[in-house]
Amino acid sequence: MSETHTLSLPLSAVAAGTVVELTEAEQNALVAVAEQLTPKGFADGRIDDLRWLDAAREASVQLPRRLLSALRAFRHDAGPDGVLLLRNLPVVADDPLRPTPAVKGSVERLPTVAASVITTAMLHLGEVIAFRNEKTGALVQNVVPVPGSESSQSNAGSVLLELHIENAFHDNRPDFVGLLCVREDPTGDAKLCTSSIRRALVLLSEKTRAVLSEPRFLTEPPPSFGTLDSVTPAHAVLNGDPEDPNVLVDFSATHPLDDEARHAMAELRDAFVETMSALSLRVGDLAVVDNRLAVHGRTSFTPAYDGADRWLHRVYAHLDHRRSRVDRVGNGAVLG
Repeated sequence: MSETHTLSLPLSAVAAGTVVELTEAEQNALVAVAEQLTPKGFADGRIDDLRWLDAAREASVQLPRRLLSALRAFRHDAGPDGVLLLRNLPVVADDPLRPTPAVKGSVERLPTVAASVITTAMLHLGEVIAFRNEKTGALVQNVVPVPGSESSQSNAGSVLLELHIENAFHDNRPDFVGLLCVREDPTGDAKLCTSSIRRALVLLSEKTRAVLSEPRFLTEPPPSFGTLDSVTPAHAVLNGDPEDPNVLVDFSATHPLDDEARHAMAELRDAFVETMSALSLRVGDLAVVDNRLAVHGRTSFTPAYDGADRWLHRVYAHLDHRRSRVDRVGNGAVLG
């Protein structure tokens, strides 16, 4: 889309969806689980080693019961907002947090408490996966501002990040996206924005619903995955049950093929903005977005690149691991 957009947030914008805040006892229990997977308890383990992932899967059954219950319920039905917010999760144990990375393609290779926490949590929503062309296929990725990438429509940018379904162009896109705040934005300007098709659908006209349900849209991949020559075939933006559809759109990368489709997509974006919620993630917040029901984005902010900028970990999960087997070389966790 060539238009310039803004995300106008209502003054009362708050977190949407289910919110679960861990107690101190639950936090300590989670630290104990995570430390089984750090060098303290799992010598020489690397996150992208399938042996570490197996150990994380086994350790994940020890998560606090209330956390397990919340994750299982969300997996069954993500609710009207398609977002689960888990608060007060540990991100460090005894060691101080290092400065926020500020390099392109930043990832976590060695298991930390934070990386172990998000991985064990996301394993209760499916199998943790990554994409070879995205951050070299790392399972735990850093979402940080990068100097020179300010205007990028990516996790490295700091301008408005348009509402989108994660990796919308890909047949085996994630079912769930987890974002764990390791260091909050000191300016308070960077807000995670989410909006659900379950909230927006009632605002759409019957005609718009019909147009959005037809294959009249193309979604291009980000530069790391290829060029416009590798764009996916024409697709519908709304799929499945007309009364409770899934949504497939990226407002910076999905292109309508005709004027009717363009108007329908604009009406959808307006409905998403009208029903949108926003949240300044604080340290220990894990926001899980159902990538079939909810779009997400981020407001603009101004990084200082001084080691204290906003820092999130990002992990993807698939419900049906078998579905993506054709894309996963050697039956690993990384899609080619």
